[in-house]
Amino acid sequence: MVTVTDDGGSSGRLRRELDVLPPGDIRNCMVALSEDEALLSRLFQYRFAGGRGLKGHSFGNLFLTALTHLTGDFAKAVSLSSEVLAIRGHIFPSTSANVSLEATLADGTKVSGETRISRSRAPIERIALRPGRCKPLAETLEAIARADLISLGPGSLYTSVIPNLLVSGIPQAIKMSPARKAYFVNLMWQPGETMSYTASDHVRAMERHTMAGLVDTIVVNTHPITGSQRRRYAAERVYPVQVDTPVLKEMGLCVRAHNLLERASKVRHSPQATAEVMVELAREGRERRAARRVS
Repeated sequence: MVTVTDDGGSSGRLRRELDVLPPGDIRNCMVALSEDEALLSRLFQYRFAGGRGLKGHSFGNLFLTALTHLTGDFAKAVSLSSEVLAIRGHIFPSTSANVSLEATLADGTKVSGETRISRSRAPIERIALRPGRCKPLAETLEAIARADLISLGPGSLYTSVIPNLLVSGIPQAIKMSPARKAYFVNLMWQPGETMSYTASDHVRAMERHTMAGLVDTIVVNTHPITGSQRRRYAAERVYPVQVDTPVLKEMGLCVRAHNLLERASKVRHSPQATAEVMVELAREGRERRAARRVS
């Protein structure tokens, strides 16, 4: 499930000029899940370097926009585009409503738009969708009900993770699901969003915007972040997220600790290690669902 609040770059221009939902984040997900890693995926990511009105746009964004106008339905355009790319799995927009993000900062200032919120350096008190009440897709609710694992993150807490949970009915559907519900904690603080946040602060922020007990498992990294990696972030005073395990356990969370760090100059989750944890959690979720059916 992917947020539809992006208002920057190519997506923002298409949104303002053609009144469509922003396609960029969904395009990136489609390419990541595509079984065709050659020409079609490269074509969807191709960005025009010049041309009046075309410069900066990606082909995939234009393709999704054109298909939305042809079908009259953004979700349908996403589904058809996914077939073209032969993706593994399914991608759902969090809502078909034309929504934007609004943040209330710690000093009471309100900031509108995902791009401006991401650039803000004041602590975020709350995030909200505008308009406030929007419905999810029926297919999304069905997928949540059938899932063995519902995973949140890693990603921007206030502009990627929580916005999905602000869509009416989504938190309730997650809470009711018998699946494993796991939050993958970010490795580093994020400027403008989660400076000084501990792992438990991330969970509290989600609960403050939705309800308690939304997730039952929290996945954290155990591998130390090296001095050279830390120095890359020192200029912005960004440091690793502290894993406050005793607090997490007091909150009733199952803490799963693994070496999730990618071997690279930038601090990133290892796709392979993260996938292995997800597969294990999904297996546990399937066993839980089977046990519930028997009882």
